[in-house]
Amino acid sequence: MDQVFKALSDGTRRRLLDRLHEHSGQTLGELCARIDMSRQSVTQHLAVLEAANLISTVWRGREKLHYLNPVPLHEIQERWIDKFERPRLRALGAVKRRAEEDMTDKPTYVYVTYIQSTPEKVWDALTDADVTAAYWGHNNVSDWRVGSRWEHRRTDGSGIVDVIGDVVESERPTRLVTTWADPADEGEEDKYSRVTFDIRAHGGIVRLTVTHEDLLDESDVAAAASGWSAVLSNLKSLLETGSPLPEEPWAMPVG
Repeated sequence: MDQVFKALSDGTRRRLLDRLHEHSGQTLGELCARIDMSRQSVTQHLAVLEAANLISTVWRGREKLHYLNPVPLHEIQERWIDKFERPRLRALGAVKRRAEEDMTDKPTYVYVTYIQSTPEKVWDALTDADVTAAYWGHNNVSDWRVGSRWEHRRTDGSGIVDVIGDVVESERPTRLVTTWADPADEGEEDKYSRVTFDIRAHGGIVRLTVTHEDLLDESDVAAAASGWSAVLSNLKSLLETGSPLPEEPWAMPVG
């Protein structure tokens, strides 16, 4: 948390976060265009924000895109603000979100975590139906070939499928891209979202970046933030300790 407060103490870094709040997924050039500062200086400020986990980065071809990561700010809000002003601030926040929804494109959520493992093991943990059952409560079922269908099936014996989609890219062990949809919305592609798993060796560990794009609105972003942080924390625990967390994070009460 100290890194977060240090990063937020600088006015330039706060302006960069404001720019990413307005439009997440910007290149260095786009961010520099609105700040009277050299590219090198902006790069240094972005490095501080990334070290504090306030932004996440994703490579798209030769472009490096920068995304706002709201998780640390949410933790500050939960710890120091919500418990004092929760009802009033939530009401104001809801008004603000509704106003912003009409002004923005479909939002994107990015989550980055570091896991003591190998890219191959992380890939298998995301695609092996038995392993996903151990930390996700669902079997991820597919042959994971480009163009194939995949399903997110409950493990309670009901056979219920909660998510469907198609495999868009599949490059073991570094990159997996899939579409996501409620089975009730099958065929309505405007309701599909898209999830990218980028798996990169990072020294002796793995940097896993999950990018969830084409979400319908800010409520979907909040759900993605909560869901991905819980699932990936459970995945990290499984790969590093051999066991998932003692309680399913998504089933635990908040507060």
